[in-house]
Amino acid sequence: MSIGDFLGIHPSELKFPFELRKQSSCSLQLANKTDHYIAFKIKTTNPKKYSVRPNAGVVLPHSLCNVTVTMQAPRETPLDMVSKDKFMVQSVIAPYGTTSMDLANKLFDKEDGKVVEEFRLRVIYVPASRPPPVPEEDEEGISPETSSAEDEIKLPSKSAAARESIHSRTFELQRQSLISKLKQEKASIQEQNEKLLQELELLQERSQRRRVSALILFEILALVASGVWIGYFIRHSCSTA
Repeated sequence: MSIGDFLGIHPSELKFPFELRKQSSCSLQLANKTDHYIAFKIKTTNPKKYSVRPNAGVVLPHSLCNVTVTMQAPRETPLDMVSKDKFMVQSVIAPYGTTSMDLANKLFDKEDGKVVEEFRLRVIYVPASRPPPVPEEDEEGISPETSSAEDEIKLPSKSAAARESIHSRTFELQRQSLISKLKQEKASIQEQNEKLLQELELLQERSQRRRVSALILFEILALVASGVWIGYFIRHSCSTA
């Protein structure tokens, strides 16, 4: 695992099962070790060859984010099965409540003393796994690699334990990923509620202003009507006299 101040990255190398004319994928796990929101962005030297989902996002404090990197189906075998492709993971502290929709390229600019961590990962090709050949039996009908009865009992037990371990780890990763998504949704809902409260306060303020304006207008009209009535009364009294 690559370890920095912001993110722990596992694995430190991207290993793709290599098989001609067949697409392959590998997973990358980002672990936020801080009490801050950490924004990340993933770059590659060969963007046409690889697909990264997600290629940018926000990891909540003490949470995990799983990234899937997919390699397009190769058309030819590289020399010595060596890849020159590389990836880089950039990470930076983001403001509280930041979501993936708020990310901008300038957030990762190295300016004003901002700390932007960078991790580089190389690509490694591994031969695609194939089923093992069936061992041939000797003249007595016994395979040269036949194990003892004790080994035959132990092997299934080890296999079952390995499957159980993989299942437990997969379940834990899915659980942590779900918790991370729920926390992001909660932060997004809180942000929307704050915006709605601000808009409501603004509408209430505008409504109060309109009421005050209407009251002032009513008083002005009342004064004008009173003046008209007083003037009429004075003129009528003078004409009678």
